[in-house]
Amino acid sequence: MKKIIFIVSVVWIALVGTSFLWAYSTAKKDHESIAFQTARSFFDQIILTREWNALHGGVYVPVTKSTQPNPYLDVPLREIKVNQELMLTKVNPAFMTRQIAEIASKYKGTHFHITSLRPIRPENRPTAREKKALQLFEKGKREIGEYIGKGSESSFFYMAPLKVKKVCLQCHARQGYKEGDIRGGISVTLPFPAEVPLMALIIGHIGIGLAGIFGIIIFGKRLNRAYETIRQQSVTDDLTDIPNRRSFSEIISREFNRCRRDKAPFSVIMCDIDRFKDYNDNYGHAVGDECLKKVAQRIAKTLNRPGDFCARYGGEEFVVILPDTTHKGALHVAEKIRMNVQELRIDHKKSTNLGIVTISLGVAVADENTLISQEELIRRSDTALYTAKAKGRNCVEVFNEICIPTEDRGNADTLNCS
Repeated sequence: MKKIIFIVSVVWIALVGTSFLWAYSTAKKDHESIAFQTARSFFDQIILTREWNALHGGVYVPVTKSTQPNPYLDVPLREIKVNQELMLTKVNPAFMTRQIAEIASKYKGTHFHITSLRPIRPENRPTAREKKALQLFEKGKREIGEYIGKGSESSFFYMAPLKVKKVCLQCHARQGYKEGDIRGGISVTLPFPAEVPLMALIIGHIGIGLAGIFGIIIFGKRLNRAYETIRQQSVTDDLTDIPNRRSFSEIISREFNRCRRDKAPFSVIMCDIDRFKDYNDNYGHAVGDECLKKVAQRIAKTLNRPGDFCARYGGEEFVVILPDTTHKGALHVAEKIRMNVQELRIDHKKSTNLGIVTISLGVAVADENTLISQEELIRRSDTALYTAKAKGRNCVEVFNEICIPTEDRGNADTLNCS
């Protein structure tokens, strides 16, 4: 189960990691898309104001210290003197764009720059980045955008082309432009962080990952407990709470083969409560069940070594396996079990042995010189058990070749074996 929990946790971490990479990639694209849309909006606003200005053939504004007549504007009536105090000068789209750029730079930190590969005004010469963009526009590129700078000082640079319209030819026809030509572009530089809010994504996914792993561990433990409960129920006798016959079959097969490989002795003890049918008939099945529980637990507690094992074999029968145990050791354990059960002092009025519940035991041993199967070993311990029954019960018998045959078990109460 731990392996399954580990595998599921690894899969969950991989999914969370994949989710993080996808979320980061999506956030990065969205972040760049927002930067493009914001810069594009600024650009579109500039174009609208320029078109409004061009639609009116330029607009007149008062001449001030900051707004002097444009020396690069060669048109009639560039200045109009209204009176002694008021002089007006014509502001064309380019001049207006420069003034808007100055205001935006002062208050918003946003920079506009109108530029061209063939500028009339020297200050409109392109930067290296703008020149590259203008060259791309002439090849068909519609717009460009990229981050410049790093960290908190980063900005987003956007640039799109300016195409010659009919109203523009008044000023630019002399440069050889025709309607529809690309005569330059406007760059927009916005203060914009280049990086997405990565920390929030990391913390969020770490939280999701840890919550998922915590849930997997909790669910895995519950599932493991449920599995262990089912497994215990499949190998444990419900009444006596000791291993059942199925568990016995698995353990004896493994331990018997191990002892065979190691050339070690292997002992089996078959146990049976004396006159248990009479006990049930006299005291009732509920009391009989309690008796079975007490006897089973006493047998289990008698076994001290980790490798020793006992199970309910069926009805009132129990079986004990003792790996690496000789005749002498097995006989000692069997006698100890018999005495411990007797010491329970459970009343049994129908018993001829002391008036209490007693137990009979049969011992069989396979050593390196006894080449028999585990089934034969069990049969021999069973035969020894019925020999003990025939000898008067409440005793231990070790298998020998002269014991009563298996088919005579039904008469074991009246037969003797020498």
